[in-house]
Amino acid sequence: MDVEPVRQAYASVAELYIRLFGTSQQVHADDLDFIARHLAARPGTVLDLGCGPGHITDYLRSLGVDATGIDMVPEFIAHARTTHPGGSYHLGSMETLAVADQSIAGILAWGSLIHLPPQDLHGMLAEIRRVMAPAGSLVLSFFVGDDVAAFDHKVVTAYRWPVDEFSERLRRAGFTEVERLQRPSDGTHRPYAAIAAVADR
Repeated sequence: MDVEPVRQAYASVAELYIRLFGTSQQVHADDLDFIARHLAARPGTVLDLGCGPGHITDYLRSLGVDATGIDMVPEFIAHARTTHPGGSYHLGSMETLAVADQSIAGILAWGSLIHLPPQDLHGMLAEIRRVMAPAGSLVLSFFVGDDVAAFDHKVVTAYRWPVDEFSERLRRAGFTEVERLQRPSDGTHRPYAAIAAVADR
């Protein structure tokens, strides 16, 4: 995948994005509970891939999680480092994670796979699986639709998935779903889902 158009698109709206979504108070309480339920009790390093302004990374750290945020948008990383100076934030791509095999206890990819073309999903999940320790937790969210299809996201083209099909893709990549959360459209937000899965031993 050519990530440069996505990076540029988010960089161009970084200030607005931070204002609209840049604190944990702007995240649905059910989502925060879901994330905490599967990542807060996990010893070891947790990566927040596509961490954006760093607000959920900071939320995890407030729960005692050794969380590190990774994002490819310099403006987001600069904001995260300034706003959460006690945190750990790094500029990088989630397509090639600079960590050892089976070294990561958990990964959060909250909305950060939505711009990935369907043909590239398997490779991304394989990289996540490479770095994940056995029985490590993966928590992710995505937009939901009846078919896999592109749509005009406000920032840059994104993709929606049937929940069962996404779960099957996780299974093929070596993960077992343990819980899912779905929220229908409310007239303002598109329907989306979150899945928590564990890496097969």
